[in-house]
Amino acid sequence: ERFGIIGSIDRMIIEKSMLMQSRLRKEGRHISFGMNLSGKDLGDDDLLSFLKTKMAETGADPDKLVFEITETAAIGDLDRAIKFIKALKTIGCHFALDDFGVGFTSFTYLREMQVDYIKIDGSFIRKLNVSPNDQVFVKAITDVAKGLKIKSIAEFVENKETLELLNTFGVDFAQGYLIGKPAPPEAAFPTEKLTRTPVSRV
Repeated sequence: ERFGIIGSIDRMIIEKSMLMQSRLRKEGRHISFGMNLSGKDLGDDDLLSFLKTKMAETGADPDKLVFEITETAAIGDLDRAIKFIKALKTIGCHFALDDFGVGFTSFTYLREMQVDYIKIDGSFIRKLNVSPNDQVFVKAITDVAKGLKIKSIAEFVENKETLELLNTFGVDFAQGYLIGKPAPPEAAFPTEKLTRTPVSRV
């Protein structure tokens, strides 16, 4: 971001993800891909055109593409974020609010942004199994998300006790070392057999 090259990096990741998702789709494996975007992308009017072009070129399924941006970046320019999210959803993509819970105005603006997913920040998940305060907070986020028909994803799930609590709270998905560790694409998505995915339904 500091040197003005983040837009090019984001586009490279998007194209690679679309190519892999398209390949897996042709093999009969319909897998969703989540991609982090820089807050700078909120102001990039050419990004939507780029996405449409690459979808046509690669044959990627927009319904299986989830774009993520941090809550703080979205709240920092709410009007632009709302416009950007709606534009993505118009072409069939989905949107996730990353690091959810770190901003004061989370619940105030959540309804306005109409996101598909919220990713509960890992700072509330790491000690969930031993922290009653974090349990209250995560349960509250989950209840609000369900009321707004938004899917919830818990980050940094590293033990079975935490996973069991998330299941009790009604969190939809879990992500973390308990589910699977980062790996090169060829290891996570081998040609012959899918061994694991980085995000798992709770």
